[in-house]
Amino acid sequence: MAYAALSSFMNSLEQLLKPNQSLVCRSCTQQHIESLYQKLSALQVFLDNTTKDIETVKVLEKRIRNIVYKAEDRVDSCLRKIILADREDKRQKACTSFYQELLKVEEQVYFLNKEVMQIEFNNHGSKSAELARISSSLEKSTIEENTVVGMEDDFNTILDRVTAQTDELTVIPIFGMGGIGKTTLARKAYDDSYIQSRFDKHAWVTISQKYNERQMLLEVASSITTGSNKYMSDDQLMEFVYRGLKGRRFLIVIDDIWSTEAWDQMKRIFPNDNNKSRILLTTRLKCVAGYASSPDFPPHSKSFLSVDDSWNLFNEKLFKQDHCPPLLEETGKHIVQQCRGLPLSVVVVAGLLGKMDPTYDNWKNVEKNLNSFFGTVSEQCQSILSLSYSYLPQYLRACFLYVGGFPEDKEIDVSKLIELWIAEQFVKARSNKSLEVVAEEYLEELIDRSLILTGRQRANEWNKTCKIHDLLRQLCLREAHTENVVHIMNWNVTMSSEAINDQRRVIVSEHQERQVYSRRHSSGITSITRTFISMQYFGLNFPKGICSFVSQLKLLKVLDVSSIQYDFSCVIPQLVHLRYVAARIKEAISLAKLRNLQTIILANVERTELKHPLDIWTMTEIRHLDIESPLHISNPCVSENNSIGEQPLFLNNMQTLTLHFSPFAAEIIRRTPNLKYLKIIDYWPSILDGPPVLDSLILLEELEMLDIELSTIGPVTFPRDIFPSNLKKLRLSYTRIPWEAMNLLANLPNLEVLKLDYAFAGTDWKVDEDVVFHKLKYLQIASDCLERWEIGSDNFPMLEQLLLYGMNKLEEIPESIGEIMTLNLIQLDHCSSGVVISAKKIQQEQQSLGNYELQVQIKSNYGVVKGIPVLVEKYAGVYIE
Repeated sequence: MAYAALSSFMNSLEQLLKPNQSLVCRSCTQQHIESLYQKLSALQVFLDNTTKDIETVKVLEKRIRNIVYKAEDRVDSCLRKIILADREDKRQKACTSFYQELLKVEEQVYFLNKEVMQIEFNNHGSKSAELARISSSLEKSTIEENTVVGMEDDFNTILDRVTAQTDELTVIPIFGMGGIGKTTLARKAYDDSYIQSRFDKHAWVTISQKYNERQMLLEVASSITTGSNKYMSDDQLMEFVYRGLKGRRFLIVIDDIWSTEAWDQMKRIFPNDNNKSRILLTTRLKCVAGYASSPDFPPHSKSFLSVDDSWNLFNEKLFKQDHCPPLLEETGKHIVQQCRGLPLSVVVVAGLLGKMDPTYDNWKNVEKNLNSFFGTVSEQCQSILSLSYSYLPQYLRACFLYVGGFPEDKEIDVSKLIELWIAEQFVKARSNKSLEVVAEEYLEELIDRSLILTGRQRANEWNKTCKIHDLLRQLCLREAHTENVVHIMNWNVTMSSEAINDQRRVIVSEHQERQVYSRRHSSGITSITRTFISMQYFGLNFPKGICSFVSQLKLLKVLDVSSIQYDFSCVIPQLVHLRYVAARIKEAISLAKLRNLQTIILANVERTELKHPLDIWTMTEIRHLDIESPLHISNPCVSENNSIGEQPLFLNNMQTLTLHFSPFAAEIIRRTPNLKYLKIIDYWPSILDGPPVLDSLILLEELEMLDIELSTIGPVTFPRDIFPSNLKKLRLSYTRIPWEAMNLLANLPNLEVLKLDYAFAGTDWKVDEDVVFHKLKYLQIASDCLERWEIGSDNFPMLEQLLLYGMNKLEEIPESIGEIMTLNLIQLDHCSSGVVISAKKIQQEQQSLGNYELQVQIKSNYGVVKGIPVLVEKYAGVYIE
């Protein structure tokens, strides 16, 4: 992908232009590096402002990608020789070679720029518009026919909104991914006889990607009147439509709109006469739905079908009024289950099976060859789904395709995905925002475009995981292979150099992937591979030659082999271009030459004590550090004394840090002042000897999340006001602080999430009236000693979720908890019967007051565990997981 290739190369050049960069001779190279950077930047602007669907641009984009990839490889190969040179004469020779390669690359990019500037773009939107029309018509012909199986709840919601008593002109948006049934749902509402009878005028307009105002006006005009209007000017048409709707109650469906600009132009023709007129709008983009929606009617998100509804839709499409033969039902359900609730996929599957005789052998053969069968399903769905991809801005395309590299049917850890995006240099800095914040915005954009699905959420409502529908993942794999973004392999083919030699990024999966492309073969060298990630579970099937194999990938930027139980100590120091490393090591390693490292995740293969600590204090690019005990970080003061520079050593880019026991913890924290997340594990010796570690926390003004896990013999006394005021999430584990100290946490003005895992000691906890947790939304408590708890509803005015674990001695939950207006969930796990009874009582009292929002969930309780099932039977309304 050209845009991603340019971003990567430009980022590498930026590193060479930094003031403290002494890797190459600046006097000889700086002017050429700056010139090359400007030319690459111009190419990136060109890609930002062009439409991918133009064949000329697609060909040119491929040329840009290949030239830039090769240029970056040549430059990085020379840089590697400079970095690893062990003698001055070798270094000088490598510097000369670098300078010569730089001149050649600069010349190539210069001619590439000239070629770009000579291109004239005429009628550049025609192909895209045609693609949009074709895809739109395919979608309608594929899943319409007013089939709303599994959409009854959706239809009733739309019906309620269309027929609401609101007089004002109301816009009702429906959004969701391509093929999920938005148009079908809108068509059902539009054709419904009851709805039709409520309106004087009706019009259906399909917009698609390229908004054509004249075409839209003609469609509306032809729907509300008879006669030809094609000879009118645009202004005349606009006035004609406006007058035709003026004073009439109308229903307009605007199907498949892609931009807020298109809506701004369209809404001018719809008069608001406060006569209950309605506009139904469908879109794949959440931002468009939100922009167009009326205040009292939020956008309706079209959901996936349940397993049962998918089966019912399949039956209706394939067997019409009949039923599936019992002999085929089990096999058929298994096949349909692979559609993952997407109506488009269900309909295509029904169509394909409808072309063969409905016999047990035929369907069993399909079931045995699901990969091949769903390859065909995917091909028939791509024309609709690919429209979403083609509409993506350049900066999001590589990010989206990269998601396809993660294992099928597995939720993706958002933190890891963001770290990888940054390491791959897909994320471009925006104003004063950190790269992590920008990457989160990228993810939200993909979610809003219905290309990525939300998974589990953290307690503070941030995304913990995300996922992708199987058909969109197949789209990713196809495009990623074409664009050479990421290549998915099984390990049994990866050891073949022919299979990997021209792949930029390789992800090894433990699952058998659907092969949607043919493998490439070339005589190139394996060292152009920039990413190698193993997603095999514990990597048990890897041969011992994996370390030697990885060492041949000399230009790697991303290496994740943490699931492989082998020692990579000798490999890592030689991979000088690494930005992300996750691996296991057996011996202490030097990272001194790995100047670009941003993420370090290291564990010890044998968990034995290493003699030498990890020295990170000259690695200014580090953003995320997580090393398991007994690995530990070196004393920054010692590193500072040994360094050549006169400046003190600070890691100002560090965002997240996990610290296991270290006598230098306080100094480490002091030198990482911009941390957003800090986890401290097993620091009881430091705390018992004095509070320097805890005292240093107040220096972290940017800290948002703090996790402290101790192993103390007795209770710990926390100093007052040790936590930074910006803290939003705090977790304390095994600290055994007296309950009275809980009042100190109320002083944190931004605290939203508080998790207390055996953090406090004592049998009684009374919260004083003047103690208020102003923003706390989520409170989790685990305690094996708390018996009595006294609080008022004013202590937690914003609390939404209360989770209690292992509270086997607590007599009851305070009644005042139920008076918290924002509370919507009480969850109990292994709590006493008294806690369960009081929780149900609170719920019943709230229901008697008309509050049905409060849910009580019981995963298990000690009454049931001990064989007293009456609790579950008596409180049947309680959700038991």
